[in-house]
Amino acid sequence: MKDKKILATGYNGAPSRLEHCLDIGCLRQKQGIPSGERHELCRGLHAEQNAIIQAAYHGVEIRGATLYCTNHPCIICSKMIINAGIQKIVYEEGYADVLAREMLKESGIEVAKFNRGKKKRF
Repeated sequence: MKDKKILATGYNGAPSRLEHCLDIGCLRQKQGIPSGERHELCRGLHAEQNAIIQAAYHGVEIRGATLYCTNHPCIICSKMIINAGIQKIVYEEGYADVLAREMLKESGIEVAKFNRGKKKRF
């Protein structure tokens, strides 16, 4: 999001035109790989990756944008976010990836946890 406009969206899932893990089974579950480890051993992409790819595919500049996501980005997503020039991340849930947190902090990207506190009255 930039200037109150959505620039791109992303989803968790297999690449376009490939079968989804829900249909053919999860490779990570079959191999007993814990969450937060060995991200390269997965058929799917994270929503952050798909949003960055969608922006590039459509020629949308995301430098300086804010990324909103459900979970704190993993290390692979974090490296892509840093190189894409995204300046802020707002997430709802934590994620067990210490290296991702360290690299985002080092990069100077603002990272904020979304708080579903009291609703604002207008």
